[in-house]
Amino acid sequence: MLVDMVSKSLGVKNRTYISTMEKIVILGRGGAGKSTFARRLGKTLGIQVIELDKHFWQPGLVATPKDKWVQIQNDLAANKNWIMDGDLGEYDVLDVRLGVADTVLLLDFPFFICAWRAFRRGKERLDFWLWLLSWRKFELPKIERAISHSAGKAMVYRFCRQKDLERFLENPRNFAPVKP
Repeated sequence: MLVDMVSKSLGVKNRTYISTMEKIVILGRGGAGKSTFARRLGKTLGIQVIELDKHFWQPGLVATPKDKWVQIQNDLAANKNWIMDGDLGEYDVLDVRLGVADTVLLLDFPFFICAWRAFRRGKERLDFWLWLLSWRKFELPKIERAISHSAGKAMVYRFCRQKDLERFLENPRNFAPVKP
C-alpha cells in the first residue's frame, strides 16, 4: 500500500523499482542540493533521512577521526532503510555507506549553481570555498573510484542538471543507471 501511494505521488509507473530503493546515498558538491533533495525523497518514500554533516562535524567544525567515522556510519547503516546525504571531501570514508547502498545518486551540478546556492544559504569558511572550487578536479575522481570499488550492487545515477533530477522523481524508469 505504501509503495502504491509513493508510486502514485511520484508518477512512477514501475512500483517494483520504488520498493527496491531502501538504502540511498546522495553525493555531490556543496550547494548541489543534496540535503534538500534527500528530505523531499525521504518524505515521499517514507524513509529516514540522515544528514551526515550533523553526525560528522563536532563543535567548532572539528572533523571526526576516520576510525570513529567508520563506526558511526556502520551504526547508521544498520537500519533497515535510509537516505544518507553528504559529501565530506577529504575527511570522508565513502566505502562504508556505498558498500551497503542499493541506490547512489551523484549530483554533479555546475560550480556556479552550487556556489550561488551555498552563498545564499549563509556564511562558509574559506576551506569550504576551496573545496567547492576544486571538487570536480580532486573529489569527483575519488568519488567515482569509491563508487566503482564499493557500490557494486547499487544502481548508480548521475545528474548534471536540476531538471533531470526532477524528472527522475517523476519516473525513475526513464533513467538508465550508470557507473561513473
